[in-house]
Amino acid sequence: MKILLVEDEDAIAEPLTAGLRREGFAVQRAATGGAALEADDADIVLLDLELADADGAAVCRSLRERIDAPIIVVSNRMTTPDVEADDYVIRPFGIRELTARIRAVMRKAANGHSTPMRVGGLELDERTRRAELDGVELALTPKEFDILAALVRDPGAVLSRRRLLEEVWQTTWYGSAKTIDVHVGALRRKLGDPGWIETVRGVGFRLRSP
Repeated sequence: MKILLVEDEDAIAEPLTAGLRREGFAVQRAATGGAALEADDADIVLLDLELADADGAAVCRSLRERIDAPIIVVSNRMTTPDVEADDYVIRPFGIRELTARIRAVMRKAANGHSTPMRVGGLELDERTRRAELDGVELALTPKEFDILAALVRDPGAVLSRRRLLEEVWQTTWYGSAKTIDVHVGALRRKLGDPGWIETVRGVGFRLRSP
């Protein structure tokens, strides 16, 4: 997932970029409003409203016109900013909180689209919560569907157990990690081929089309 970080202060941008990259995101930073409007397309935008060279609200409106990506506003203000953003985060915040908000916004954006996601013969529609393999609907539990959806959103990428706990169970308590293994085992059986979900020892899982 590609993030465009619009932040003019190095002291904020550099540790934030490093933290997001540790969470598995690709980050492009724009230090000015002008650079943000000329940046490559991204999957999501993190926008600081307090920019030195431009009005953050105006930059937000221009980004809305230019790219089709959710925007999360980052602000020092204690009240909701009057901008058309998908979410806003008030400083100070932790990287895990921000990561959870990013993924929640991306899930909401995905659910608003009617186009199913496809990997090989696997098709998954988050809006209707239906999954099919080679045209046959899979009978999945809610947690199995959510795990599969997380894997399908980024096929080939390794998802850590911690990330799955955050996305599916909304917790970082690692004591639940064995629960993930149980659900992944059930998913493999329902997919009919264990090669669909590969275990990356000591890290997590990734989706592959056998």
